[in-house]
Amino acid sequence: MDFLIVLGALAFLMLVAYRGYSVILFAPVAAMGAVLLIDPNLVAPMFTGLFMDKMVGFVKNFFPVFLLGAVFGKVIELSGFSKAIVASVIKLIGRERAMLSIVVVCGLLTYGGVSLFVVVFAVYPFAAEMFRQGGIPKRLIPGTIALGAFTFTMDSLPGTPQIQNIIPTTFFKTDIYAAPWLGIIGGVFIFIVGMLYLEAARRRAAKAGEGYGEGHLNEPEAFTHEKLAHPLIAILPLVMVGVMNKVFTTAIPALYGEKVSFIPAVIGKAAPVVQQTKAVAAIWAVEGALLIGIATVFIFAWRTVVAKFAEGSKHAIGGALLATMNTASEYGFGAVIAALPGFLVVANALSAIPNPLINEAITVTALAGITGSASGGMGIALAAMADTFIANAQAAGIPLEVFHRVASMASGGMDTLPHNGAVITLLAVTGLTHRQSYKDIFAITCIKTLAVFVVIGTFYATGIV
Repeated sequence: MDFLIVLGALAFLMLVAYRGYSVILFAPVAAMGAVLLIDPNLVAPMFTGLFMDKMVGFVKNFFPVFLLGAVFGKVIELSGFSKAIVASVIKLIGRERAMLSIVVVCGLLTYGGVSLFVVVFAVYPFAAEMFRQGGIPKRLIPGTIALGAFTFTMDSLPGTPQIQNIIPTTFFKTDIYAAPWLGIIGGVFIFIVGMLYLEAARRRAAKAGEGYGEGHLNEPEAFTHEKLAHPLIAILPLVMVGVMNKVFTTAIPALYGEKVSFIPAVIGKAAPVVQQTKAVAAIWAVEGALLIGIATVFIFAWRTVVAKFAEGSKHAIGGALLATMNTASEYGFGAVIAALPGFLVVANALSAIPNPLINEAITVTALAGITGSASGGMGIALAAMADTFIANAQAAGIPLEVFHRVASMASGGMDTLPHNGAVITLLAVTGLTHRQSYKDIFAITCIKTLAVFVVIGTFYATGIV
């Protein structure tokens, strides 16, 4: 019964998300409904002590990133830099390859360490302009961005600094370059199959006479100036974000050490505020890089941007608030579901799968799907079963690097179900709905899930790591 309650809460939230209802409203309804059916006395304590605690914690950590990412995307749009880059790319590789261009740009940014959420905000203006000029349906933008940002550079390619590739290092004592050949094979598989799917969807739309479409929401404002910036200047802010994110990631721990503390200047005695640098270094790095990216746009396009910045920034802030609260509600939902007895039933059932790598892959991707979070699902799975996975690896003679890569890739498998925070953010930013665009996102989800088992099969067939 407990298992059915967890399953029912998950199904309910996916249904309402798909039908276009706000998860800000229905994530707590789904979570507390499940608690009500299990133990009514725990509804209020779990809502305040767990759901709201996790939700507020997410806002505390990530709202500045969402806000700066939205402002960065907006000034890129207002400056006309997006149109300059689009014009150059179209001239270089042709209108029909707009999808490839967006996937590559997303991949470069995420592999450079830029947050997935920031990539959505930053790339959308480029994607909208390219798809409009290329006559490609706007509904295909979310699937294209998802392939570039949520797949091979998030958890497959060795060395990616995304959190999904970092979490396994703490459990398996590996590094982010674990199982490099398997990661490359998985990444190439996702890229090729994903591009084949997207291009097939584009050709079907073109054959049916479907263009970009009209009456869309959240459309980037058209740039009306005739003279476009030089493409090298236009792309400089994006380059600065990627480069400075890497610089700050290295410099911040060196500057602050393991922790930094200060005593607030208030009347009376105040306890010192202590901040563990490791916990926030990546967030500080992204925030600093985005500030420099925004400043770069202003330096090269001051007059153009400042004329419309007051109104444009209001739209950016509204989008950032919506995206943050959507994702934070999902985060709270996942925390509550993971605390219910039915979730333990799922975890115990998954542990009975005999093959160690398949056991790990299915366990991690299933928990990521249930919680709607790649990092959350993997964290729960490895916290509960890492010792078992390590014992299985030693018994079967499988390098822990392989377990690292399988766990990382599996976390990014079924995590992008309709209730996933990144999916909801992506659709909110692009002004599209689940009905319009989720089919393509789900296709990418299936492809990246299949890639995990391609990697496992490759290891067993060849022994390559």
